[in-house]
Amino acid sequence: MSTIHGTSEFRPATARRQYYSPLEAYWNAFREWRKRKRLRATLDDLSDRELQDIGIGRGEIDYVARSALSTDPRFTP
Repeated sequence: MSTIHGTSEFRPATARRQYYSPLEAYWNAFREWRKRKRLRATLDDLSDRELQDIGIGRGEIDYVARSALSTDPRFTP
């Protein structure tokens, strides 16, 4: 007894057409800016003791917010 109710066709894999969209580039840059702003605000809300616990100082917040999004896989879209 077969439980297959339909068939699926195997089509050759085709490459998606790549195109440049200025609006998409702008939107992605805006989203990254918002993530950095949110991270910076979150870090600013921490006390000096809490910042020390995670290994950064108050003067390093801008650097961490700028570099963490590009290196930390948790911040990928």
